[in-house]
Amino acid sequence: MDTSFSNPSADSAAGADSKAGARHAAGARRMLPLVVGAMGVVFGDIGTSPLYTLQQAFGPAYHLAPDRGNVLGVLSLVFWSLVLVVTVKYVLIIMRADNRGEGGILALTAVVQRSLPLASPLAYGVGILGVFGTALFFGDGVLTPAISVLSAIEGLQVAAPSMARYVLPLTLVVLVLLFSMQRRGVAGMGRLFGPITVAWFLAIGACGLVGIAGNPSVLLALDPTWALRFFVVHGVTAWLALGAVVLAITGGEALYADMGHFGLRAIRFAWLGMVLPCLLLNYFGQGALILDNPTSVSNPFYLLVPAWAQSPMVVLATLATVIASQALISGTFSVVRQAIQLGYLPRMRIIHTSSAEISHVYIPWINRALFLAVMLTVLGFRSSSALGIAYGVSVTGTMLISAVLTIILAASKWRVRPLLLWPAALLFLTIDVAYLSANLVKFTEGAWFPLLLGVLAFTIMRTWRRGRDLVRQQVDRDSLRIEHFVQSIMTEPPVRVPGIAVFMTPSNDRLPPALLHNLKHNIVLHERNVILSVETLGVPRAETSERVVCTDLGHGFCRLTLRFGFMEDPDVPRALARWDIPGPPLDPMRTSFFASRESLVARKDQGMPLWRDTLFLFLARNATPATEFFGIPGDRLVELGMRVAI
Repeated sequence: MDTSFSNPSADSAAGADSKAGARHAAGARRMLPLVVGAMGVVFGDIGTSPLYTLQQAFGPAYHLAPDRGNVLGVLSLVFWSLVLVVTVKYVLIIMRADNRGEGGILALTAVVQRSLPLASPLAYGVGILGVFGTALFFGDGVLTPAISVLSAIEGLQVAAPSMARYVLPLTLVVLVLLFSMQRRGVAGMGRLFGPITVAWFLAIGACGLVGIAGNPSVLLALDPTWALRFFVVHGVTAWLALGAVVLAITGGEALYADMGHFGLRAIRFAWLGMVLPCLLLNYFGQGALILDNPTSVSNPFYLLVPAWAQSPMVVLATLATVIASQALISGTFSVVRQAIQLGYLPRMRIIHTSSAEISHVYIPWINRALFLAVMLTVLGFRSSSALGIAYGVSVTGTMLISAVLTIILAASKWRVRPLLLWPAALLFLTIDVAYLSANLVKFTEGAWFPLLLGVLAFTIMRTWRRGRDLVRQQVDRDSLRIEHFVQSIMTEPPVRVPGIAVFMTPSNDRLPPALLHNLKHNIVLHERNVILSVETLGVPRAETSERVVCTDLGHGFCRLTLRFGFMEDPDVPRALARWDIPGPPLDPMRTSFFASRESLVARKDQGMPLWRDTLFLFLARNATPATEFFGIPGDRLVELGMRVAI
């Protein structure tokens, strides 16, 4: 006889535990590819910072002797910068400010503006800050490939001093190859990026661990009093040295900017689980080496590597820096695409390099501009030490702007208590201002370069936005409201012809000039007339419920607005065919599209200053036509010209 008894509660608990374990295992399997992918894309920039950070800190620019107090003081600053700025500020705080899962300075700007009253002066100021932060990011996109690849190739002169004369030519060759492969896309190479970067972090972590084992006293730098003592002893020199310490956190902005690709959990897990520990091990290993051998400050990263592994490390470092540069280049393409959609840059030809990932895009004009700027930067500065002086301005400027925007968001939307908000805000603003000011004082030594890049990009973005607003105002000033036109046209109805006419216009509450010119010259109207405008929302992807706004105006007229997110392609024919639009179906291949092509002229007595008008006209002449950008079939398009003075 079976005398065993089952316990229903225990069986139930065991089943629940089994299901929970299965869910946890499935979640871990889904998380692992994201974590590995994030290693290659998100952390490439900050992961290659050990190549040059301590070398720059103890370089000739700051005249710091590599003694015990200075080494521990600089290491303490590096440690607490990684903890406070990257871990606390970005990973734990700013990454909460996502725009429907997307991050980055433009996404943050949109989130903050939505939290403020409409048309408030603060909302306008937030927009200006966001544009300038984006402009500084473009400067980072130029400097990161230059300093990363150059610092990696410089390892040759450590492994083989006779190779020093080949550093610059090899750097240029690597950069030529890097930019020439952009048109092929990175979808296939992306699968290799993660594992290579994982190998890079494991390698630098292992080298650092060996270095620490040789002199464990370097771990005293974990004590923040060493950083304070460094400032007390050196004063202004310690403040200036922050310009080198900040190199350890360059790339921190990428954690937030790439959040939409990999998700908050994967980035946090990768940072806390591998990236941060390996970075700290390597920095402290370099510090231990300098304590034992002060002459190693000439290149502590490569001198930390055993002699037999220096050549393989040069290869691995070159691969890691290429990956870091590729991530910045791809990120620049993505940000430019967002800026185009939001109306801050002229329309450009955008090529998708992946059928599965919408963020994989290639913009030929931007690739050529970046290539030229990076090559000139390498030829102008010629060494990673010289570039290190200029590098920090764009990074620290963007970080300061992100901090200011997050503080505004915390006060306006998150409703953080003032007793908690303002002390934290003061701490982070003090850190960011200290880093930025330490870089700005090196203006004549190279800091002018990223500032120049940022100002140029900012001027282009603001001029384009202002110029388009002036064009729209001028067109609207000379147009009737569409409702008035529809009512007035029925007093003497023109001849109606079969078919559907779609009139493209940036403002569909006004009569499109193309409609008026078509009626004036052909003296006919189609049976069905759609006044169509395309609107880009301040969110990455529009929800289904907000994509279409349609108003029937009667007499065969309707006003239609198609809404896209700033991460979506505004493909009008595809939207007309697939989206749920009221009324009879709109077959793009049986529809005639009408659009106005403005002939722009500048006047001294109105609009912007003449030099900005000239810049805007140049950008407008070289912009991709709106009809091509929106995917309008050329054989279904009728364009009618009009003259607009701004």
